[in-house]
Amino acid sequence: MTPGWLRAFARVRAMAQAAVWAYKARSLFVILGVGFGVASLTLIVTAVDGAERKAVELVEWFGPDAALVFGGNFKKRAIGARMNTLTQDDIRIIGQSLPGVSVVVPMRSKSDVPMRYQDNNLPGSLVIGATENYAQAWNWPLVEGRDISAEDVRLGARVALLADKPARELFGDESPVGRTFQVGKFQVQVIGRLKYRGTSGGGGEVDDRIVIPISTLTSRFNLDRKYYRALRIKFLEPQRMADHVENLRAFLRMNHNLAPGDDDDFSIITADEILKFLSAFKGGLVAFLGVTAAASMSVGGFVLANLFSISVSERSREIGLKKALGATQNAILTQFLLEAAMLTAIGGLVGLGLGLGLGQLLTRLGMLQILFSWKVFFLSLGSALAIGFVFGIKPARAAAQLDPIAALRGDG
Repeated sequence: MTPGWLRAFARVRAMAQAAVWAYKARSLFVILGVGFGVASLTLIVTAVDGAERKAVELVEWFGPDAALVFGGNFKKRAIGARMNTLTQDDIRIIGQSLPGVSVVVPMRSKSDVPMRYQDNNLPGSLVIGATENYAQAWNWPLVEGRDISAEDVRLGARVALLADKPARELFGDESPVGRTFQVGKFQVQVIGRLKYRGTSGGGGEVDDRIVIPISTLTSRFNLDRKYYRALRIKFLEPQRMADHVENLRAFLRMNHNLAPGDDDDFSIITADEILKFLSAFKGGLVAFLGVTAAASMSVGGFVLANLFSISVSERSREIGLKKALGATQNAILTQFLLEAAMLTAIGGLVGLGLGLGLGQLLTRLGMLQILFSWKVFFLSLGSALAIGFVFGIKPARAAAQLDPIAALRGDG
């Protein structure tokens, strides 16, 4: 047999469900109020989880044993400051004299270059010019073919490595290796295809690029051959990256004849710098969305409390009749708390869907990257139920403590 308390709870739950359905306007306002708050909370958690995943992806992509040096000082962009400050002399002194260096690859680039193969066109992709061992320097495996060689650079050969997007857009499912296609106003032959990475960085998609010898890039696009835009440097001992970076900075400052009080005329980026930036971004995101979520959830809670307080007055005769028929204070209290829990649970599910939908929209717009997990589901639902109990307890107690005679007379 079913225990008596379980049968009583089932009756109270049925009455709570009936009340939720009967007072549709009140229910809708509570669901929306709670839903907006939970949507903000969902967006926070998924965005933070997405930022953490992005940090891991970027660090793995960048490599903990590498540094990327750009010409110009990103932190102090004075008007008129030179951005072309890295020279062949820098490459020579780093490669020959800097302790712990294993690979140095200078790079330049040309953006928005149209490409064509037969009837397939790409309106504009990034063309990277680099020296030999580009794939090795970036820890970027080749699916097929070979890397750029020193001979390719010496001859200014018209050869190219293709990342995943141009390979797919131009050649479909066919192997691009050995085929020739148009890059701007000249043709190149594909010698290798880079593995799909699926990450983004520097404001663009990493997989949307081709890599050609830097000598080919400078000659075909009439670029200044004296300067390089960036240097990719790999070290032998990643556990000593802090020392490597300080040594690198000292070498470059000395080679650029910078006085002790002068600012760097270059910028060094490492995996640690990326993590610091993403940590600051994540902190700002949590602060901004956290205030929004707290405000929204508080508003939802106050809406629930006020509407339930009004509901107690409106339903005083119903409460008085139930008490006259033997309903206990605990039964009345339980019914009102169950009503609040049902409404906030529905609001939590609505907010979860709204938050995930908004997160997907922001992801597609490139503003955020979200990551759904069951933690988000349980946290959102738990927060919604907490709102129901915290803000619903006072009106529920008021309903439970109504004097049945006064309530039946309408004096409650």
